[in-house]
Amino acid sequence: MRRIHARRRTAVAAAWITSLTSIATITTLMSGSIAVADPVQSPQGLKAVPTTGQQSGSAAGRLMTTDQCRAKWRIGCYSAAQFRQAYNLNPLYRAGITGKGRTIVIVDPFGSPTIQKDLDVYSARFGMKSTHVDVVKWGKVPRFDPNDADQVAWAGETTLDVEMAHAVAPDARIVLAETAVGGIGEGTTGLREVMDAEKSLIDRGVGDVISQSWGVAENSFPGFRKGDFSSIENLRYAFKDAHKHGVTVVAASGDSGATDTTPNGKDHYPYRVNAWPTADPLVVSVGGTQLHLDSQGDRMAPDSVYNDAGAGGGGLSHVFTRPSYQNGVEQVGGHRGTPDLSMSASLKGGAWVYSSYDPKRVGWDVYVGTSEASPLFAGIVALADQAAGHRLGDIHQALYSLYAQSSWNPYTGIVDVEDGTNNSYAGVPGYTAARGYDLATGVGTIDAARFVPALAQQR
Repeated sequence: MRRIHARRRTAVAAAWITSLTSIATITTLMSGSIAVADPVQSPQGLKAVPTTGQQSGSAAGRLMTTDQCRAKWRIGCYSAAQFRQAYNLNPLYRAGITGKGRTIVIVDPFGSPTIQKDLDVYSARFGMKSTHVDVVKWGKVPRFDPNDADQVAWAGETTLDVEMAHAVAPDARIVLAETAVGGIGEGTTGLREVMDAEKSLIDRGVGDVISQSWGVAENSFPGFRKGDFSSIENLRYAFKDAHKHGVTVVAASGDSGATDTTPNGKDHYPYRVNAWPTADPLVVSVGGTQLHLDSQGDRMAPDSVYNDAGAGGGGLSHVFTRPSYQNGVEQVGGHRGTPDLSMSASLKGGAWVYSSYDPKRVGWDVYVGTSEASPLFAGIVALADQAAGHRLGDIHQALYSLYAQSSWNPYTGIVDVEDGTNNSYAGVPGYTAARGYDLATGVGTIDAARFVPALAQQR
């Protein structure tokens, strides 16, 4: 996620596989200071950051209306109520579809020491009942140190993940798995600890959907240049286990458009690359859009591609061939294409998040990035699980089946994003949002009141 005062966390609060946007870039978009989360240093010298998440430096503290944000920073800033209106969630809530009886698992290094308190404040402010966050510690998670940049960055990511999932599925149980190593890097201990934590929970029957807001460029894994992808293949055991047990796994597509950060965590590859786990065929890849909402959450214009402080990740995998569920999508050729679909992630339409883990920065911030989009969609899956009365598992086949019907069936709930915007970033040409599937937004975005029951019926 990213930060702006409000991914790289306020506009975002967490760093991602894609490096966070520069402070200078964000500053040109808004007035006010900005604090950007630093990428997490992996044990191998490879840097992974929470998928995109940024947070604004000046937003901390006071909650403002969308109109006030536009006047002060020239960006939109949205509440849980606005997201619920934008994605047409309220009819589901009135029908009792709230995620009740379902569990969302979020896995983040270190976690946040104030996550329950912060969720309670967030919920109360937006008129929602809170929920208990069950914290599971995997390994010897260190005591939180507000002076440790890595821990602070991941605490921001954790807060964004939990609050966004809760905003969509207010009655779902949330399990936060905190791992002890922050260096989520290519093939390192940090990644294996996350996979071990996920597999352990899956094997114990904990969780219906897992949300991941982190990633690493495929090109950065050991052996990639030689065509040896075993370092990635050897980490897929948790996803295979999830598939076996009917657990849905989702991941943020990244915030560097059609490229991604190099192992130093700062520079970008000067050509198109993709990342893992977003490109994994067993993972639902969630890209980013920009919502154009009024103060009530109604659209003033169709959604466009997230491309401001960062850009929604998307493109072709160089590791995975085209999975069968994408056989009808000619745009991907012989490769796995990402994203599968997209939700809110833009700096110019960021999400309000409350946090108090940093004693020097207590209050409200606006977050942006696809690490916002991933937990939002995890909440959608939890709603669909409840509607179906069982876990939906790997939803790819169902998703692309609905997409195939969407041109003539208005009840699929799939909404095309086709306004011609693109995810070019860091000098690397991206892909354009066009009619049908594209490598900027996938099949598009969703109307939850239609998509949730349609998905439940497919599975």
